[in-house]
Amino acid sequence: MIPTWTDSQYKAYAAIFDVFAQYSNTLGVFIGNEVIARANQSEAAPYIKAATRDMKAYRDKQGFRKIPVGYSAADIAELRPMLQDYLACGDDADTIEFFGLNAYEWCAADNDFQTSGYKTLDDMAQGYSVPIFFSETGCNTAAPRLFLDQNAILGSDMNNLWSGAIIYEWIEEANNYGLISYGPPQGEKTGANIEDGFLRKGTPTPVQPDFSNLQAVWKTNNPTGTAKSAYNPKLTAPSCPKSTAGGWLLDGDVPLPTINQKFVPTATLKPTGADKNQTPEPTTTGSSANPTGTNGAMAAGRELTGVTGALAAVMVGFAVLL
Repeated sequence: MIPTWTDSQYKAYAAIFDVFAQYSNTLGVFIGNEVIARANQSEAAPYIKAATRDMKAYRDKQGFRKIPVGYSAADIAELRPMLQDYLACGDDADTIEFFGLNAYEWCAADNDFQTSGYKTLDDMAQGYSVPIFFSETGCNTAAPRLFLDQNAILGSDMNNLWSGAIIYEWIEEANNYGLISYGPPQGEKTGANIEDGFLRKGTPTPVQPDFSNLQAVWKTNNPTGTAKSAYNPKLTAPSCPKSTAGGWLLDGDVPLPTINQKFVPTATLKPTGADKNQTPEPTTTGSSANPTGTNGAMAAGRELTGVTGALAAVMVGFAVLL
């Protein structure tokens, strides 16, 4: 799928920002979720960054509080750590303000910080200049789900650097990642409270033993945080990554597209300093993004399709108390 950043997308994003900026408990907005879903799609990254640039400028122009704007990334080994570094490098006006990783590596009961691959993720995040956390986690390939990665994320292995995790996901669906259910699958039935064959309203019933397993793990965790008043980071933004054979396709701080600029694939994009802060007028339209749990098998690539409304999930180890 060809990446785009269009006037209609801008207006949809702005409309969502208008709504969620009203809520004091909006922790942040995702500019996109797994827009880059395969190793050969890194040339879409400038479009993610362009959307970030324009939504930060819109937020500030509207006088909204500084709600952080960030990105939720698929865990693609060939693009580590280049994607996270690229989104945080360069002009401050263009960069993300947090980075979320959708990681499904800690699956087996005998996994640990080393064998799961989390040690590698942690090494690649050392010195990262913006908050980083797991925007999806909770592998379900081995039943029951034990959520033992929470001991690392919220414990001494990772708590000093990583800002917690969002467990995927709240409502039970066909992918069997849910922690609660509003009733049995509805099959082909239709109705106001039915979506994709599952009830969306009613009395939530825990999906067992997964719900209790997560509850038990969290009871043993005591993550520490940093009060906003004490948060004074002195980190340097990463350098913009160079292209790599068979992996990252961009070379340095490449130019960002303007709104409605057509995508043209190229082997090497040369950096320039043009095209900042496009500001068309928004209209009241909406859009949404669809999170996925993939455990390494990435879905087909997506356009930027909308800002997810808020980090409306448990952020137990968030380093800054917003």
